[in-house]
Amino acid sequence: MIEIEGTMSLYLLWGAAMLFAGIVGGIMAGLLGVGGGIVIVPVLYHFLTTMGVDESLRMQVAVATSLTTIIATAISSTRSHYKKGSVDIALLKHWGPAIVVGVLIGTAIGGFADGRVLTIVFAVVALLVAANMILVRDRETDTQKNPPKSVWAILGVIAGSLSAMMGIGGGTICVPVLSFLGYDIRRAVGTSAAIGLIIALPGTIGYAMSGIGVNGRPPFSLGYVNVLAAALLIPMTVLFAPVGARIAHSIPRRALRICFGLFLAITSLRMFYDLIS
Repeated sequence: MIEIEGTMSLYLLWGAAMLFAGIVGGIMAGLLGVGGGIVIVPVLYHFLTTMGVDESLRMQVAVATSLTTIIATAISSTRSHYKKGSVDIALLKHWGPAIVVGVLIGTAIGGFADGRVLTIVFAVVALLVAANMILVRDRETDTQKNPPKSVWAILGVIAGSLSAMMGIGGGTICVPVLSFLGYDIRRAVGTSAAIGLIIALPGTIGYAMSGIGVNGRPPFSLGYVNVLAAALLIPMTVLFAPVGARIAHSIPRRALRICFGLFLAITSLRMFYDLIS
């Protein structure tokens, strides 16, 4: 009886954590164009640890489940940004194919690599991007750089592969890149929200397929995707993504960059702590 009660308490705590992560992740998705994964992945990772899931599988499950939630979140967030005119459709058509190629590469690596490798990738990339967003000031300019197609392709493959390995919607990589190229931060955020859908769809399918038959996955998993966690996360992320999008269009550009950077830095340091503890 005590064991059953302990198990029920753990699942209730798990459910509450997923609802909270969904709310915060949804707001972050609309606010920063990051798909919510930057919040969802660490929360999932922490509770998978609590539930005793093997260290070599935690990150795959967290990443795969996060990408699943991003499908719905990206649709909601993109719709809100599109209504405000901050989604660059031409850029999506130009950059999308290279990003998809990167997602396929990143999913192939992430599906079969040791989970600790994905944790290191997540922590290092998040910290680098955080430093860039906090320390490098947003340039007030209407001039956009237009690099050659080959450069766009390379950037797309890198963004897609890293995003698929980290379980994020693309904003973590794409927002700083677009900002560096002279895009207004709000337009970069809105376009990156749409890129999240391009990343999440093939990424989810890839992780679901590569995890089939793997031993040690938590209950209610389809491949590496935990269906139970996704079912709790998705309604919250969809509901709160428009809230974040409204906030993004009502605060100063510099404040938006600092907000983005701080969240990434906190997340990165937490992942490093888990690696060495």
